[in-house]
This record gives sequence, structure tokens and C-alpha cells, in this order.
Amino acid sequence: MEIAGIIKGKVIGDENVRITGINSLDKASEGEISFFVDTRYRDFLKETKASALIVSAPVEDYKGAQVVVSDPKLAYARAAGIFAPPVSRYDGISKNAVIEETSAIGVNVSIYPMVYVGREAVIGDNVTLYPGTFIGDKVRIGDRTVIYPNVSIMRDCIVGKDVIIHAGCVIGSDGFGYVRDGSENVKIPQLGIVQIDDNVEIGANTTIDRAANGRTWIKRGVKTDNLVQIAHNVTIGEDSILVSLSGISGSAQIGREVVIGGQAGVKDHIEIGDRAIIGPRAGVHKTIKSGEMVLGDPSMPYRLWMRVSSLIAKLPEINDRLRSLENRLKGSEKEEK
Repeated sequence: MEIAGIIKGKVIGDENVRITGINSLDKASEGEISFFVDTRYRDFLKETKASALIVSAPVEDYKGAQVVVSDPKLAYARAAGIFAPPVSRYDGISKNAVIEETSAIGVNVSIYPMVYVGREAVIGDNVTLYPGTFIGDKVRIGDRTVIYPNVSIMRDCIVGKDVIIHAGCVIGSDGFGYVRDGSENVKIPQLGIVQIDDNVEIGANTTIDRAANGRTWIKRGVKTDNLVQIAHNVTIGEDSILVSLSGISGSAQIGREVVIGGQAGVKDHIEIGDRAIIGPRAGVHKTIKSGEMVLGDPSMPYRLWMRVSSLIAKLPEINDRLRSLENRLKGSEKEEK
């Protein structure tokens, strides 16, 4: 079984079973491989039609071939990559795309109809640009990058190699900066760029603002979910993950391998240390140390938040007891008088 070699697993059972696809335990058919990691789905083992399983340890309730690995979820992800369909590509450059003459287009590019590529833009080899994409003047896009429909990448921005930008994203819109002059809001010109390094994936409808000066920098391997807001002059460190609806305010510095949960918000001009974890809906108002886990608004260390949150449901009872004590104290004071 070639898959075992790719996912670095040990085969128990028939090593010559032919695998043609991958699926969940309950939906897999003959010829497909599935994975078992959650004991809640043990009942599916007796009924599944999968020809092989990815497991962390041999299971008795399944009689087919088993591939034993140290991390089944990681192994599943790598196995799924084998069977994932390739990205669809337009054959060449559509005559209905608008490509400025001063731009530079690499080899084997796929440019769909209704794409615009601006002046002096540079498009690398094997790049795919889906319909409705806008590539501004002097934008640079690295090899093998895929940009899905209706993405706007504004002037001067830099996108690295092997990047995936999902539909509806806006890269390089103006940062939100104004100064008050009496009752008037005076716009601060946003003169910088956005730089996205290699192997980044940006979720659908995410917005990344250009810097006021310098760059908003998304470093190698960062992954964002859909609907994430990254403001001007923010830096996101290598291999960090930002979950849907999170927002990073201007000039915040996010370390490497940070995880930011859904609907979390990070205040401007603060630092988040390497490998920190910010829980869902947390409001981060001050610098977070490396490796720290925080929850709540305002954010606080995980253990403290768990104690605080456990008290919330008891607050009405505590309030009643306090009022009762107050009334008893008042009664005692009257008796003493």
C-alpha cells in the first residue's frame, strides 16, 4: 500500500489492498480508506465498507487493513491530499482578460476571462487567476499561486510563491487612519504595501490593509479563516492561524505559531508572543507573553478565566445572599440604637 509510505505508517493486514479514494467511516465504500480517531464513532467500525483504516493503534472491531500512525489526523490530511482534485485551470490567457502591455507574465499561467492585470505587474510561472480578479499596478505574484474569483490586490503589493487567496479577498485596501481637525476627519494617506510570504492561505472575504508606511506583513505559512480583518502595519508571524471573524488592529505584532480564535479582537500597538493562544471572542488589550493562553474580555490567563466564568451562573445567588446580609446588618444596627 503506497499510502502507508507517504503517511509513514505501518500496515497491519493486507498490504496489497488497492485504494482509490478516501471518505468518512459511515460513507466509505469498497476501495476507499477512512480514519478512526474518535471513540464516539466506534459503532461505525462494524458497519463501514472502507477497505482500509488509518488508526493510532490497532482496533479489534475492524477486520480490514489498518495503517498505524502516530498522528491519525495528520496522516488523514496527507492522504486526502493524494486524492484531492487538482485546481481547475483555464487553458492559457483568455482573450477577455485585460493585460496591460507593460506587465510581465510567466510561463504556463492560467488567466480566466474578466481578469485585469495592471501596469508593470509581475505574474510568476504557473499562476492561476480566476474571473473577476483585479491585479493592481506593480503588484508581484510568485510562482504557483492561486487567486480565486473576485479578489482585489491593490497597487504595489507583494504575494509570494504557493499562496492561495480565496474568493472575495481585498489585499492592500487603505488602512483606517484619520486625524481630527475640529469636527473634520482628515485622512492619513496610506503609503505602504502588503507583503504576503510563501505558503500562505487567506480565507474568503478576508481584508488585509496596506501600511501607512512600510508594510503590513503576513509571514510564511500563515493560514487565515474566512472573514478575518488585518489592519495596517500589522505583522503576523510564521505558521500562525487566525480563525473566522477575528480582527487585528493597526501595528499589532503577532508572533510565530500563534492561534487566534474566532471573533477574537487584538488591540493596536501590542505584541502577542510566539505560540500564544487567544481563545474565541477574547478581547486582548495588552501584550501577551510567549506560550500564554488567554480567554475572556478583557483577556486573562486561562485558569483565571475558567474560575471567573464558573462564577457567572452563580452571580444571582451571590447577589441575593449579599442583599440578605445587608438587610440583617441594617436590622442589627437598628436594634443597637
